[in-house]
Amino acid sequence: MMRTLYPGARGPEVQLLQLGLLRAGQDPGETDGVFGARTRSALREFQREAGLVPDGVAGPRTHAALRPYYTGYALHTVRRGDSFYRIALRYGTSLRAVQAANPETDPMDLRAGETLVVPLGFAVVPTGIDWCSALVDYCCEGLSARYPVLRLAELGRSVLGRPLWLLRAGEAEGRVLWNACHHANEWLTTPLLLKFTEELARAWSFSLPFGGLDARALLEQVTLAVVPCVNPDGLDLVTGAALPASALERAWEIAADYPAIPFPAGWKANAAGVDLNLQYPAGWEKAREIKFSQGFTGPAPRDFVGEKPLEAPESRALYDFTLEFSPALTLSYHSQGRVIYWKYLDYEPPGAEALALRFALSSGYLVEDTPFASGFAGYKDWFIQNYNRPGFTIEVGIGDNPLPVSQFDGIYSDNFGLLLESLRAAAAAGASA
Repeated sequence: MMRTLYPGARGPEVQLLQLGLLRAGQDPGETDGVFGARTRSALREFQREAGLVPDGVAGPRTHAALRPYYTGYALHTVRRGDSFYRIALRYGTSLRAVQAANPETDPMDLRAGETLVVPLGFAVVPTGIDWCSALVDYCCEGLSARYPVLRLAELGRSVLGRPLWLLRAGEAEGRVLWNACHHANEWLTTPLLLKFTEELARAWSFSLPFGGLDARALLEQVTLAVVPCVNPDGLDLVTGAALPASALERAWEIAADYPAIPFPAGWKANAAGVDLNLQYPAGWEKAREIKFSQGFTGPAPRDFVGEKPLEAPESRALYDFTLEFSPALTLSYHSQGRVIYWKYLDYEPPGAEALALRFALSSGYLVEDTPFASGFAGYKDWFIQNYNRPGFTIEVGIGDNPLPVSQFDGIYSDNFGLLLESLRAAAAAGASA
């Protein structure tokens, strides 16, 4: 997942390394993405304590040793005399967390040699650093390990072969599907969905109230499906994470044809230069006409519709899963504008406008019609056309993409009630089905 990192390296993977060291009790300084002397000193100390050669280089063995601090959990092999309490003390976590992560294990009958999942004493999902696809992988793995209510699956693979993850909870008739990061430079929506998912799963696991609701009762009425990052290759390109040299060279070539679009900050497309949210069979020909008239006639940092609908593997994977899952409603997270879009052409799914107004009330966002030039071939458009059910595009934050992580807390606060309201709406849809 993680490339070898040397002193002098920069970028989101260095931020993840620094975060891992900090979680492991070392002091790498600020998580600024700069592999300087302080980070190297902290890394060498971690390597010594882990029994590794303290060379100050984060290679495969070092990343393996840091893996629990990337994912938020460790695997413990039970030894004679172990108890949940002693294990919790050893790892600096809570007895309750160990119990919740191992619901099928009888704490009064621990057997030497069996393996337990031990959640560590911090949240899995970080919100104060830039992201990369490796962090998406680690978080999805960690969430599904720590919280048995969450099931992890792979929908497919990106152009460059990165996994497209699905987190799923519940088995009820009221189905809701959330997705984020169709557009590479809108990646802040990925930690938004993952943090909410973690807090919901934690409330379920610990039998805690969640937004004034009973989390366990809620997930008895809802099946939640979360696709947190539709475009992992584009995410890495925008934030500066490692890409194959050939893919990075191709992106530079594509960007050179569009000098007015800043690179990589203006990149929305996948690694092949296809805009994933212009790939769905809902007015695709019209989208092609509009975007071609704007000059996007071939692979581009944004707004190229592709040669045909659903040719991009990322869009195809989400399309296929949606057909299989058949949700009662969907939320597609984008940025920016603090706006909710709910219609496609003259389709007005029953209850959609009222639900959009409830979302607006909980978030403070405006409800608007999609601008004509952006109103075709999107995931929301196809979902509404195909099912005549509520589908929404939520545009979070204000400013130029990619939005800074300093906006995250405000965005999360705005959207907590909206996401919760979508679960309640799914539960109601399931009850009336």
